[in-house]
Amino acid sequence: MESPDTGKFGGLVLLVDDEPDNLDAFELSLGDHVPLAVADSGEKALEMCRRLSPSVLVVDQRMPGMTGLQFLAQAKTLLPDAVTVLLTAYRDVEIVLEALNSGLVYRYVQKPWNRDEMKVLLRQCQDVYQLREENRQLVSRLRDMNRYLEEKLDWHFRHGEIVGSSAAFQRVLETVRQVAPAGSSVLITGESGTGKELVARAIHKLSPRRDKPFVSVNLAALSAGLIESELFGHERGAFTGATAPRSGRFELANGGTLFLDEIGDLPPELQVKLLRVLQQQEFERVGSSKSIRVDVRIVAATHRNLVDEIAAGRFREDLFYRINVFPLALPPLRDRKEDLPELAGHFVDRFAERVGRRLRGITSEAVMRLMEYHWPGNIRELENVIERAMIVARGEWVDAVDLGLPVVTGRAQGARALSVDPGPDQASKGLPQLLVELERGQLNAALERNGGSVSRTAREVGMNRTTLIYKLKKHGLVS
Repeated sequence: MESPDTGKFGGLVLLVDDEPDNLDAFELSLGDHVPLAVADSGEKALEMCRRLSPSVLVVDQRMPGMTGLQFLAQAKTLLPDAVTVLLTAYRDVEIVLEALNSGLVYRYVQKPWNRDEMKVLLRQCQDVYQLREENRQLVSRLRDMNRYLEEKLDWHFRHGEIVGSSAAFQRVLETVRQVAPAGSSVLITGESGTGKELVARAIHKLSPRRDKPFVSVNLAALSAGLIESELFGHERGAFTGATAPRSGRFELANGGTLFLDEIGDLPPELQVKLLRVLQQQEFERVGSSKSIRVDVRIVAATHRNLVDEIAAGRFREDLFYRINVFPLALPPLRDRKEDLPELAGHFVDRFAERVGRRLRGITSEAVMRLMEYHWPGNIRELENVIERAMIVARGEWVDAVDLGLPVVTGRAQGARALSVDPGPDQASKGLPQLLVELERGQLNAALERNGGSVSRTAREVGMNRTTLIYKLKKHGLVS
């Protein structure tokens, strides 16, 4: 039986005793004060443990077939956090002391027990269980966070810093600086490979939530059956294979930022649940009815046109308005080709350890070939091209032939801006090196004209202050 007075106790108490009179006495004395279930044998009690998951086990030691301690030894494998009380006769004390020392028994009570003392003891047991449960959830959350962080440890190696000085990309960075301090939801759109997660991380790092977690999940990489568990977590036994409770990405991101990549791929049935979470800031784990409240900023991204998806009935209009508070469109690489030399040089430096060799840079012909190409895969494709070129390059420089890109008839318009007429003593240098030296000289002269003031220098050369500081450090002009 279970008592209606469940508010005083957080979970079910299971009494195991082979004598009906003892079961009746316990129910009459305490049934109105605790949620209670009873079993007259260890075998029946084990089945009830599997089905009911009681938090407190009160067991008589002397029972035929299976003693109380034998039952507890098996029950604790099913319910490791359950708090155990053993009912004993005076002559069982030596056995019970050994069980206490081993941790199998939390408390023992000699028969006959006192009703008021038993009520106090059961309340203490429930408090202990609650502490164990909270500790287990904390450990689980930390374990999940550690696993998530381990997955992201190589993020900087894979993505590096934001690189680009083109006007198109500087407009993006200025928008990032504007929206980051707010708590509004942001929807980042752009073709695949344009750096949407990189921008999402920049928004987080510039926000008041910077010291809290940044958690990302690629919805397109998960099956429909796994998305709900990944987002909201699950309890043990919620589905086949759920052998332990697990925190979802919303829990892991509490207080910080959750990046929902490729949100346009979210199945319609889960769009409803996500909308509810965004509106109410609470959810339930899969297999649980307990609501969990969170404080999470949402940054979403997609390469799809969500307006078209709404018209086709594949995306909810109300969810779109919820995530599209602040839209941010990223330009494709073909619209910011003036960033190609800087990006390519950045990747040459970054991939040196991975490919096992450090090259001096890329030749002018290689730069021209990069400028001619259309880059349908954007920055992600450029990364792959540079890494492969570094592996096959035979000299100290990445040359055009190493890139493996198609030859385009005529030069791209953007390439003409890179033309530099080297002097006789510079003829052997590659174009990237010449550009670096030219840029360093110009910035050094501007810095001297402005008395070392970075702000005035930035205004003179037409750069934002952050980009100028990056370039001055790169050239060794400031520490």
